[in-house]
Amino acid sequence: MSAIPATPESSEEAFVATEIQYDGALKNAVQGACARIMPAWPLDQAVAVNPHWRRIDRPIRQVAARLAVLGDFHVFPQRDYIRRKWSAGHITRADLDAALRAQAAHEACNVTAEHCIAELSMLPRVRREPLLVDLLDDAAQENQRWPWREAIVFQLSQACAAYFDRHQADWRASGSPSLYSFWRESMIGDHGQSSRMGLPGLIAQMRQMPSRAEDALRWALGELRLEAPVWQAYFEALLLSINGWAAWCAYVGWQKVPAGQEDPRLSDLLACRIAWEAVLARTVPPAARRSARAALGAAWQDFDHRVAEADAALVVDEVWQRALEISFQREFAHTLRSPAPAKTPRPPEVQAVFCIDTRSELMRRALEACWSGIETHAFAGFFGLPVHYNPLGTEVRRPQLPGVAYPSVAMKDVVTAPGQARADEVQSAQAVAVRRRRLARIDQWLGVVRWPNTTFSFVETFGIGYLGKIVQWIRPPATPRVAADRLGMPAAVPDHCRPMITGLDAGARVELAAGILHAMGLDDRLAPLVILCGHAGHSTNNAHASTLDCGACHGRPGDANARALAHLLNDPQVREGLRAHGLNIPDGTVFMGALHNTTTDEVTGFDLDLLPESARERWEKTERTFAQAGDRVRRERAPKLSMNADLEPADLLRAFRRRANDGSQTRPEWGLTRNAAFIIGPRDRSRGRVLDRAYLHDYDACFDADGKVLEALMMGPMVVTHWLSWQYHASTCDPVHFGAGSKVLHNVVDGHVGVFEGNGGDLRIGLPQQSLHDGEDWYHQPVRLTVVIDAPAASIEGIIARHAVLGQLCDNGWLLLWRYEGDGLRRYERGRWLPLDV
Repeated sequence: MSAIPATPESSEEAFVATEIQYDGALKNAVQGACARIMPAWPLDQAVAVNPHWRRIDRPIRQVAARLAVLGDFHVFPQRDYIRRKWSAGHITRADLDAALRAQAAHEACNVTAEHCIAELSMLPRVRREPLLVDLLDDAAQENQRWPWREAIVFQLSQACAAYFDRHQADWRASGSPSLYSFWRESMIGDHGQSSRMGLPGLIAQMRQMPSRAEDALRWALGELRLEAPVWQAYFEALLLSINGWAAWCAYVGWQKVPAGQEDPRLSDLLACRIAWEAVLARTVPPAARRSARAALGAAWQDFDHRVAEADAALVVDEVWQRALEISFQREFAHTLRSPAPAKTPRPPEVQAVFCIDTRSELMRRALEACWSGIETHAFAGFFGLPVHYNPLGTEVRRPQLPGVAYPSVAMKDVVTAPGQARADEVQSAQAVAVRRRRLARIDQWLGVVRWPNTTFSFVETFGIGYLGKIVQWIRPPATPRVAADRLGMPAAVPDHCRPMITGLDAGARVELAAGILHAMGLDDRLAPLVILCGHAGHSTNNAHASTLDCGACHGRPGDANARALAHLLNDPQVREGLRAHGLNIPDGTVFMGALHNTTTDEVTGFDLDLLPESARERWEKTERTFAQAGDRVRRERAPKLSMNADLEPADLLRAFRRRANDGSQTRPEWGLTRNAAFIIGPRDRSRGRVLDRAYLHDYDACFDADGKVLEALMMGPMVVTHWLSWQYHASTCDPVHFGAGSKVLHNVVDGHVGVFEGNGGDLRIGLPQQSLHDGEDWYHQPVRLTVVIDAPAASIEGIIARHAVLGQLCDNGWLLLWRYEGDGLRRYERGRWLPLDV
């Protein structure tokens, strides 16, 4: 195909004539499409999100139908997966029958069990609406050149990678600060693109594109000839065709929200994508262009009908989603209904507060089995501190709180004298200076080894220095985790470099402490030693390492928050202020921070030099208990990682440490895989039971008369665990669009933005395959989160009524809500509490 001159219908005169006509409707369509794209956080600040979050205002099946028609996305588990579970007996006929009854309680349902079973051998009858590029491309030519849709994604993705690069490339491409203009300039300068696509006239048409994104959108619509009612849907489809970069642009915009600013990058990306469609239309022969336009208009005019057809076709898939969930819920409900083991009546010597993370459940259960003197609690892993953290000697201010919120309190590293909790200005200044010099040397060294003109001489000169690295890869060391936050610090500093809250006056510090203690349920029930235990993963050469850290803390280790809160609650001035709130912390009670390494199940205590002698003795006893409990947990986890659970304790610990230090290990741990439930209730509802697939948050309605704590839990941790659940669900059900592909093929973009799988294609978002799949089948079970709350029905209903987002989650099927009623359970169905049919 050869280039042709611009036709009168797409000339500048026609463009000007249509400008006023398009303005209002076009702006609304662009904003509506962009508003449906959920952000994807960077690799080093991994926030697990529901990628469908900005669509929860619609029932889940409607969203599934719309996404299937827009871009062949999968919201429900795919049928081949369900067929395997059905054939293996993991989903039973009783589960399917119960799912059909639940569906009938939700809506009129005419499908039968036999029909559902028969449909497993067929693909859903859903047809994706075409983009213009699909209609313009000549299938007969695909073996002779690059398919145009793939070529567009590759080119636009590479342009985005160059545009957003701030940290990785040694030479950054120069160009316009506008994403659209940068892309346009890169396209005009790329003379190889036309030959790769078999379009000699491509560059000539590229030069005729308007120079501004807003003009390009109007110009492109003039070429496509689509009617205004379908613009938003078509724009959504275009953004979804490059969903990874769309999600990144949405994240860039998310960062501007606190300042009340808008960011143009996502709408610029849309302008780039639709301009590609228009350029292709102008490049092909007139007959092909006219035919493709007519077919495009006819297809999208029928969009709502196609979505309705898809909705009807996906009823079966929604039923099977319910059946899969009931296969889990049956055993889960049985576990919850089982009698709680007797509790030791004496007051605890130690209380250990863990994150609500599913991995904490194993450690809590093991600790309580090893020692009756310890009482465990669960609280959101950022420990209620809405902070950004400034590590020593850096300008970094990183958020350490859930992705649904923005930080409002400062936390920084403070260097103190040993045994002191007050800043030592002299030592602090010295430590900052030393650390900055060391970090600068590290940066210079990285620059030397990365400059292309020094690569070969570096290898020749210093290659022997890599022998140690090679040995470590062949035989990874069995050494404990080294905190990245302490990199470059003087040797004498780390032990007394303490994260502390700064910038709050005395009254604000007291208010913060009082709110956290009340939310924890520890107002007046404190043991002599209270351990606040954050958590972190431990892996090597892992682009997605932060997904193994605290999902409630922007993918950060939780030790800084735990230590800062301990310092706050140990502050005599804060304690004095708390007494005015009716919160009397006993003089003998001491708080301390600790860290649970979820990869090796080791627990490290911090700031031990600040502990009084009695608290130090309790910690030493607790430390031994942590070691015993850790061994129990490692033996429980080992078979799931294909490790030998029968090794001697020391050998098993070494094996776990080596796994964590192995740079070739693609699965250091399973993370939150198989998470399925969230329980908000007193420990007696979960103590002594195996609930390793559940998030647990301690809550006692008896101490929450006004329901404020429950409201905070439902709007905070419940939403966070919903996001966590749906990231795993989406990455399993649709790994093409919401999974990161194989770790073996990852190439990191800009050091932190995300990954390519191989050297091209779209930016991959979500979780890597090795975090979900065991090599033979999906290890994660894609069920919606089952939330179980121990609180009066009226309290739960009132909170749902006050917060539209909770009503959307519950009524539109994005999570499943139960509540305790005595020793029984009931499920929520659009304002009604129905008997649990499992």
